[in-house]
Amino acid sequence: MATDVTVPDWIQRIVDDERTRDAARQRAEEITARKADLVRVHGRRLIEELRTSVKRDIEAFRSAFAGDHARDIAFSDAPSDGGFVVRKPDAPGVCLTVAWPLNAAAGSCHYQFTPANGLPPREDRLDLVFADEGVATLQIRHHGTGQLFATADALSEFLLVPVFTGRPR
Repeated sequence: MATDVTVPDWIQRIVDDERTRDAARQRAEEITARKADLVRVHGRRLIEELRTSVKRDIEAFRSAFAGDHARDIAFSDAPSDGGFVVRKPDAPGVCLTVAWPLNAAAGSCHYQFTPANGLPPREDRLDLVFADEGVATLQIRHHGTGQLFATADALSEFLLVPVFTGRPR
């Protein structure tokens, strides 16, 4: 004996809402999985391109001031976290530490500015994330401002200006 159950309208609205939420959750999971694949495939290459650009830009700056020890800037790899460190030791001193763990979707940058006048150091931090703008490539975005860096050269400029000048943004 089959009986037809009439579903009240309010229950049908809830069922429809839940199906819409399920579909949105599924789309979000697919986007997250696609981005994780892009990070795994392209992320390390982007960080290597950034490292290469930063090294090149440091050398260009140093060569413009050959013999000026106040503008000596040192680059060193930080292999434990996949990042690097840039130091300008003379006052005003600056240390930039970029940490980007292997296959991570985000990295952090830490500036420490040591003023020439004996005041305590000033620290600035910013987070960078890989951004998938709906295309099959990754870019890097400043998490705080939303600024998008399409190339390693653009990000190198953004990161190094405070180091070269000794002044925070």
